[in-house]
Amino acid sequence: MDLQKIEDEALHLSKKERAQLIQRLVLSLDAPSEDELRSDWLLEARRRAEELDSGSIQAVPGDEVMKKARALIR
Repeated sequence: MDLQKIEDEALHLSKKERAQLIQRLVLSLDAPSEDELRSDWLLEARRRAEELDSGSIQAVPGDEVMKKARALIR
């Protein structure tokens, strides 16, 4: 489908549908790529591993984290 056909079809949508489409398109421009996400998560994992290894932070068991999270949303 070419751009002109997409535009023609989009203009036949209701006002609400066009607004939703615009919002999704704009958000897609701001979204990081999969490579950027992968790189960011790798950096974060390395940072956290270094903090654990150095002893500057203490690990918290997952069940304790979940218990606190559930308490916060009640």
